[in-house]
Formats: sequence, structure tokens, C-alpha cells
Amino acid sequence: MKKKTAILCFLLALATGAAFSVPASGETEELSIEEIVENVLLDEDGREIPEEVSQTGGDSAAVSEAREDFIDRIIALGKDLYEKADGKRKRAHYASDIYVCKNYTVYLFRQNRDAFRMAAYPDTPLVIPNNLPAKECKPYAYGFLWENVSAEEGNPFEVGAQFIYDPDLSKEENLELAKDFMRQARKGDFFQMSANYEYGVGAHSAIIMGYDPLTDEIHWLDSNMRGGKNSEGIRYGVVQYDAVRSVEWWAGTFCHKKRGATLYRLRSDIVYAEAE
Repeated sequence: MKKKTAILCFLLALATGAAFSVPASGETEELSIEEIVENVLLDEDGREIPEEVSQTGGDSAAVSEAREDFIDRIIALGKDLYEKADGKRKRAHYASDIYVCKNYTVYLFRQNRDAFRMAAYPDTPLVIPNNLPAKECKPYAYGFLWENVSAEEGNPFEVGAQFIYDPDLSKEENLELAKDFMRQARKGDFFQMSANYEYGVGAHSAIIMGYDPLTDEIHWLDSNMRGGKNSEGIRYGVVQYDAVRSVEWWAGTFCHKKRGATLYRLRSDIVYAEAE
């Protein structure tokens, strides 16, 4: 009878939320049922809202959809310009030419940005930073760093990954780190590097379309990686879409002393801009 009474008392304590003792590491700690339940936010369908989304506002599915749509629109415009170029080189000489390396990626971004915002700053138009001026890049080479523009000022990018040549390591060790860096590339990443390779020496910009782990290859789009000058000294560049090269090839382009590369990635809280 006493055993049954003890069991009934224990069940009653559970039902009423009364505190009970749990032995842990030789100590007795008072815990209530409420204290061992993690607090979470749920959407209308009872699904948990990730913390980073709940802090910035917006439904998680809508945030993901908007970000993917933004990336898809950028890539689609790149495809359209590639098809219109029809294999012909485009002028990439003057500061106003959209087919210059960084001009091209900036153009694709700006043509699509107005439809999107960051959930954390819904009233702030999106901007893309300029390359960091050469004098501010020292002791490193110009070309793989952007200016430090805050999210509050409209910059929707974060550093997804970065490689900087380490002079304290061997060339082979640096190359392995460079390859590991490239394997972190994701669809929609804006790629910035300072290179010394078969196509030239200096800065180059591209947009990643994807990394294929089965072949260890990078797919990307860009303009003016390959090109040349005409008889008048005016440079013309090739527009590329879904170009493919191995991770090892990419790593070799920027794995040089004082050089490096950065993957700039859109934040996770990209949402659609509210209609005005």
C-alpha cells in the first residue's frame, strides 16, 4: 500500500509541475518541468522558426525563397547577356563599360536589387561595395578585398570564406588551403581574387554557379577573364556563362605571395521589397 501511495504522489507531482530532485554528479539539483523545456518560436503551421530568422522578422520559407530568387535572377541575366554576345567579344576598356570584370558582376547585381531587401533593414536599398583601394590593401595585392560597408548601409554580403597566401607555409601547403577554400564556393557567391595566371595578372570578379564535389569543379559566369586588345589598343573581353574549371586550376590562379581570394555571400535574411 505504501509503495502505491508513493507512486501516486510522484505522478501527482509531475502533473502539477511540482519540483523534484534529480541526482547529478553526486549533487541534488532542484528542477521543474518548465525549466527543462527549450523555448522556441513556431510559425502558423507549428514549425520551429530558426533563431536568426525570428530575430530579423519574416517567415523562414519566404526568406529562403526570396534569396534563391535573387540569385536566380542574377544568373538568368548573366545567361541572357552571354547569349546576346553570341561568342563575340565585348568592349571592356573604359570605366563605363559593363563588360569590365567587376563592372559586369556589379551590373548583374544592380539590375536585380530593387526587388529585394534585408529583413533586418527593410527600408534600406541594397548596395554592393567597391573594391578596396590599392593603398588600403597593403601589405596585400589589390583585388581580393571589398570596402567595409555595413549591413545598416545596405550591404547584403558577408564573407563566406577567404584565402590569403601565408608566407610561413610552403607553396604546397598554401595550395591545399586554397583548394579547400574553393570547395566552399556556393551558388550565388560573388568571387573576388587577385591572380597571376594564364589570362593575366591582377584583380578579377566572377559569380559562382556551383561547386560539383563529384568532379571537384567550379561552375561560374563572368566577363573579361579572357580577352585582348584590338589594333587601336582597345580591350575587348569574352562573356562566359557556366564556364567550368577544376578546383586545382582555380587555386593555382591566386595561390601566390601577397595574393588571395574571397567568397562574398548574400546574407540569409534576403526578403522581397514591399511594394510602394
